[in-house]
Amino acid sequence: MEGFLKIARGTRELGIPPAMMNRHGLVAGATGTGKTVSMQVLAERCSAAGIPVFLADVKGDVSGIAARGGASPKFAERLARLGFPTPDFQGFPAVFWDLYGRQGHPVRTTVSDMGPLLLSRLLGLNPTQEGVLSVVFRVADDEGLLLLDLKDLRAMLQHVAENAKDYMLKYGTVSAVSVGAIQRALLSLEDQGGELFFGEPALDIGDFITRDSSGRGIVHILAADRLIQAPKLYSTFLLWLLSELFQRLPEAGDLDRPKLVFFFDEAHLLFNEAPKILLEKIEQVVRLVRSKGVGVYFITQNPQDIPDAVLGQLGHRIQHALRAFTPRDQKAVKTAAETFRRNPAFSAEAAITELGTGEALVSFLDDHGRPEMVERAWIFPPAGRIGPLLPEERAGIFAASPLRGKYDTMVDRWSAYEILSGRAIREAETKTSGAGREPGTRAGRSRQSPTEKLLNSVVRSAGSTFGRQIGRSLMRGIMGNLFK
Repeated sequence: MEGFLKIARGTRELGIPPAMMNRHGLVAGATGTGKTVSMQVLAERCSAAGIPVFLADVKGDVSGIAARGGASPKFAERLARLGFPTPDFQGFPAVFWDLYGRQGHPVRTTVSDMGPLLLSRLLGLNPTQEGVLSVVFRVADDEGLLLLDLKDLRAMLQHVAENAKDYMLKYGTVSAVSVGAIQRALLSLEDQGGELFFGEPALDIGDFITRDSSGRGIVHILAADRLIQAPKLYSTFLLWLLSELFQRLPEAGDLDRPKLVFFFDEAHLLFNEAPKILLEKIEQVVRLVRSKGVGVYFITQNPQDIPDAVLGQLGHRIQHALRAFTPRDQKAVKTAAETFRRNPAFSAEAAITELGTGEALVSFLDDHGRPEMVERAWIFPPAGRIGPLLPEERAGIFAASPLRGKYDTMVDRWSAYEILSGRAIREAETKTSGAGREPGTRAGRSRQSPTEKLLNSVVRSAGSTFGRQIGRSLMRGIMGNLFK
């Protein structure tokens, strides 16, 4: 086990070779059985091995990983009963993030980078409305109009609707009804705070792949206790992050350790009511992102929450207790047991309902990528604090963050909204000036107001800039987000 990330102990110590941490995994079990602590232990082991981590803190209690743990009398009694040594208590380097900007650095992307497929899921659009949104994105791409925030998207929707007849032959029909439905969905998204997610400066994925001065991987913690109350925003945001990692990172091949390990808590939200085309894209991203040096670990109550096509890619398994109160529960227990490599020493199906808190059925891949026989084991205790940081502790870590100031102030530069507004102003001024002169006169044709001259200059400059950035050769990635 030397060099392995030691996670649990049954009849022997169980761990994961660092090079195998990109083979994806699953932590499952009923509420209160120890999933969060298992995730914390995995994250701590990764950090200690120099592997950066991203995780979503949906209950607000994983932030304690940044503080040194301690042995209470109850904790010490448990260690003695299990025969575990006292952990080397320590805190781990952490950076805090928050979509709402309250408990960490703001997290933003642009509407263009999100793409029509993920945005359609976020807005809950039907296939017809999704088709209209795709047309709007295509028009923006072809005309060099960059969509940065929601006001850009609103302006683009209005522009396409007002010029639907002109666009119909090239792009297809755009109905006012569908545009109105999308606008209403945007209002609902804004009510959930979604407008804070779109804008600049956009997140640089490279800021997740970082280590501290001693070589430990930084643990990037997303404050998601409020975000989880908007399940579609939460799940779509994390899926966007995954797709960005896949899109932005180069092929890595076999590494001694992953570039990043990504924990997706409450993973069932990712797959709930997802259309078939999105499920296929998720499966594709999960399958391919491993080659970019990224390991993905899903945290959920029931393995049946994960589609079979994705579940089959999860080589590392920590299965905490499940309760078999209903026929569906009993089926889930049987399904979970059958996913392990059988151990003749005990019945996995019977053991799943008997496991205590912090106990689990564990099976990891060995250093050749082969699944080991399932073991009944206890998860090692974490070295960091179990429970949340105090507000003043979090504030101190945030104040010392190496990213302080990079994302804290939103920037609103010229984009689709300003350009389309400028066009409207110029057209109105042209009509106004044209009404007071004789048609066809040389002076009348050449005269421009100061406002029109300014807008012409800005639009030409912006159009040139955006044309260089995206232009007509623009391509979108696997989830519809822009290639960078």
